Amino acid sequence: MAEHQRTGGTVANPVIPGFHPDPSICRVGDDYYLACSSFEYFPGVPVFHSRDLVHWTQLGNVLDRPSQLRLPVESPSSAGIYAPTLRYHEGRFWLIVTNVSDGGNLLVTATDPAGPWSEPVRLPGVGGIDPDLAWDEDGTCWCTYAGIGQVRIDPRTGETLGAPRRLWSGTPGGKAPEAPHLYRIGEYWYLLIAEGGTERGHGVSIARGPAPTGPFEPCPANPILTHRSSDHPVQNTGHADLVQAPDGSWWMVALGVRPGGGTPGWHVLGRETFLAPVNWVDGWPVVGPLDLDLPAPPWPLRPGAAVPDRDDFDAHELRPHWISVRSRLEEHCTTTERAGWLTLRARGSGMDDPGVVFVGRRQQHLSCRVRALADPADGRGGLAVRLDEEHHYEIEAGPGEVTVLARVGPLRTVVAALAVPDGPVVLGIDVAAHTPGEPRSGPDFLTFGVEEPDGAFTALATLDGRYLSTEVAGGFTGRIIGMYAADGTVHFDWFGYEPLDHG
Repeated sequence: MAEHQRTGGTVANPVIPGFHPDPSICRVGDDYYLACSSFEYFPGVPVFHSRDLVHWTQLGNVLDRPSQLRLPVESPSSAGIYAPTLRYHEGRFWLIVTNVSDGGNLLVTATDPAGPWSEPVRLPGVGGIDPDLAWDEDGTCWCTYAGIGQVRIDPRTGETLGAPRRLWSGTPGGKAPEAPHLYRIGEYWYLLIAEGGTERGHGVSIARGPAPTGPFEPCPANPILTHRSSDHPVQNTGHADLVQAPDGSWWMVALGVRPGGGTPGWHVLGRETFLAPVNWVDGWPVVGPLDLDLPAPPWPLRPGAAVPDRDDFDAHELRPHWISVRSRLEEHCTTTERAGWLTLRARGSGMDDPGVVFVGRRQQHLSCRVRALADPADGRGGLAVRLDEEHHYEIEAGPGEVTVLARVGPLRTVVAALAVPDGPVVLGIDVAAHTPGEPRSGPDFLTFGVEEPDGAFTALATLDGRYLSTEVAGGFTGRIIGMYAADGTVHFDWFGYEPLDHG
């Protein structure tokens, strides 16, 4: 059985679990493509492919060269790349996005969504974040952005054509109108937006008008999607995009979170990509339930390639799911220096440092097991669970010793230490979701330890997961689990990630 498929004719939501927020989707023939925000991580903007809207395979990253993506070391976590819009027009893929750390809005194109993507076209005349692209019948390109404002642009040069103008900005009194997407559907132009903030009050609203410039009348049933003020297991629902399937049915992708533990609930995987069906009634979209169990679409499911559970670092290039903090330079990160090993050479002082040398993957399951074989003979480093520079846990190996470290806000401490023989050591992290039993219970527990040659696991410390959550740390990202170098050079022979739940 594929990971997403359940018994009883349902599939698992989220369809792309873990830190994959702000989904934007387009269809070309029978193929769907989807892109997400990536914030301070390099490479940026993961891009996915699907044939069934349920199973998604990462093709690559749109911004995978330093010339495309500059994330200065002084830029804070949760800055960087915000809210792409992915569209297909006249035989090309177009992606517009905001780099809040370097010059604002930019646009790239490709004939193949797997890349390569072009060098960025800058859009200095486009203000705001969350830019959208739409073309009308005469070929005019409209860029709509958070606020909600709009301006005509030449997408090939980045030049603005005329003055920006204000459009409909959502529900009166509603905060943070953002994430606009403009569509021509039937006789109307529809303007879909998010509002209410990307926290528990998040929602999706829509308006329609006779032209891309409006005037827009709001849907009487707004918001058309929200889980605010409910006990639904999926919260913060918003930042949506619409797509029509080949059979004529309509679907929505949106972000949401899965809070765990007691009050107020902590989400640790970040904002994830969910799928919901859409019906049209009296010219307005009606969004079906956005639940953890989604009725399977009425076509054959076609599982794609999953992220591998284990990487032995035998390839010259890292697989596309591996990301680093702000940059990744070959002199600090390579699989060629020691064949079959990932070599990390420190340039900072560890996980507190904005310039840390780190290679990680998104935590995509509420419970999981992580192992890696590290050789710290020439330095210190290990496995880390990162939310940002001020919120992370790690197990670090150095010559003759393994330590468990915790950073929570201004506090940094050595939690545990263990003497070990010199040489390679298998480091481990077990993440176990916790069923709430009382209001102050955390969402999960993280156990750090060392795996012996016979497979036995020696646990050194168990830490409360709530301190690596958005509700504690703030920001817009989710947990990343991976390898780092704190001093000198550290080699990693393999890395294994084992899901212990079904997403």
